[in-house]
Amino acid sequence: MKKVVLLRHGESVWNNENRFTGWTDVDLSPKGMEEAVLAGKTLKENGFCFQKAYTSYLKRAVKTLNSVLDVMDLDWIPVEKSWRLNEKHYGMLQGLNKAETAAKYGEDQVLVWRRSYDIAPAPLASDDSRNPRSDIRYNELKDCEVPLTESLKETVERAVPYWEKVIVPSLKQYDQIIIAAHGNSLRAIIKFLKNISDSEIVSLNLPTAIPYVFEFDDDVNLLKDYFLGDPEEIKKKMAAVANQGKK
Repeated sequence: MKKVVLLRHGESVWNNENRFTGWTDVDLSPKGMEEAVLAGKTLKENGFCFQKAYTSYLKRAVKTLNSVLDVMDLDWIPVEKSWRLNEKHYGMLQGLNKAETAAKYGEDQVLVWRRSYDIAPAPLASDDSRNPRSDIRYNELKDCEVPLTESLKETVERAVPYWEKVIVPSLKQYDQIIIAAHGNSLRAIIKFLKNISDSEIVSLNLPTAIPYVFEFDDDVNLLKDYFLGDPEEIKKKMAAVANQGKK
């Protein structure tokens, strides 16, 4: 049996401030660091022993993964980073408070920007200081690969090929893999794995730092999926994520 754990990063500073983050490289909050350590303990207590890890280029995911592996005494395993696992780019919304944005544009519009499948927020201007093109870590990307905004559909288009071309082949070699990434890049992979419709994906809210386990057979056919942790606590954290876009 093959197991892949999808782990959204712990609470970030901007999660705490209820801001749209996207590709902005904000750090974990103190609570987020505690969440990452707890995730590592939970995984260790449940007998996980990863052989390979994947994460994004953004420090909130990288630090979450580092904390998890440290708690599990797995600091030595190979880790691969990719921009394809970055969060969805929120365009001009990046840095704005979600509740204030909901008060200005309405909760329904904010829900569309946050969770709809094929509608992206307004893009950044090319000369905006937030343009990833000016960030050294994206120097090797083609212009068409550097987003100024993204819908979930566009996030799927970069994340799912990475799953198919990089992660699936590694599952032929390793039995347990962890992917520490972001709410929307993970939603993109989950949508693909569970064949969730474009309309139903809007209701999927991933809590921070709760391990989400996917079990596969040796041919990488999905057998089952489940969260690790107290169901009531997970339900509360999901509701909290859903409520971020309300006034």
